[in-house]
Amino acid sequence: MNKLKKRWGIKTNFQLTIIFIVFAITGSASAWLSKPFCLWLGITDDYLGLWFTPVRLLLIFPIYQILLVAIGFLFGQFKFFWNFEKKMLKRLGLTFLFKS
Repeated sequence: MNKLKKRWGIKTNFQLTIIFIVFAITGSASAWLSKPFCLWLGITDDYLGLWFTPVRLLLIFPIYQILLVAIGFLFGQFKFFWNFEKKMLKRLGLTFLFKS
């Protein structure tokens, strides 16, 4: 855990625990929210067949990104998750989104 705390710049075990909780809540919430979002967009298993799962996973990605920062904010870890988000999107080649 100390390597992870050092890598992420975290000082306390409590902060690390909060960050793990935010990751867990965000993952579950984004998967849960993707179902009604797909229905709202008219994306169903009957309509797409084998393509339903890959399309749903593509939809989960932006939901996850938004929820990660929002839930991180609610748990008082906005700065950590905002920096985490910027680093992840830059690694995906989406550098045009952030100018820092």
